[in-house]
Amino acid sequence: MAQRSDARRKMVQAAKELIRERGYHATAFSDVLKRSEAPRGSVYFHFPGGKAQLAVEAAEAHAHEQVEIIDRAAEEADSATALIEIYLNMGRDGMVASGYGRGCGIAPLVTEGAGRDSEEIGETGRRAFSEMIDRLAFHFVAFGVERPASRALADAVVAGIEGAMVTSRALHSPAPFDAMRDVLIGNAAGLRKA
Repeated sequence: MAQRSDARRKMVQAAKELIRERGYHATAFSDVLKRSEAPRGSVYFHFPGGKAQLAVEAAEAHAHEQVEIIDRAAEEADSATALIEIYLNMGRDGMVASGYGRGCGIAPLVTEGAGRDSEEIGETGRRAFSEMIDRLAFHFVAFGVERPASRALADAVVAGIEGAMVTSRALHSPAPFDAMRDVLIGNAAGLRKA
């Protein structure tokens, strides 16, 4: 049983990586099998719902990983501005380390219209981004930002990092992350409770 769950976990991880690199439509089961080194028959055994089910689980895994990253960044931070700086720097450093080949594990499900193919994929995209935004807002409140402002700031951070990923990949430069970080830190500095 542990071997089955390990194969499933590896396939989800491989799908997440491939979707981040290539997008949803350009990721095939054969690519997932090759990267995960899983046997061919295991795809339909573990994912009877096909590619849509695998994409949903990969997006959920990506969102869970991002929430963990946000929590780690918050542990290192002592303010909302420090959290933004640490989180965006982690994204920038990951992008540079990937040779500007890495994207988001959720965005392709939205931008490529996969939600039109599957209502579950569309809902997963909404829920995954909401989880990341909610977690950032939670930490911003803990650092003294008013609730409505913390939600707006969290929305801006997630939107900003998504845009920075796209433009950073296009330009092969970390500059979009640096610019977004500086603008968001400047905005967050004025949002502290009196």
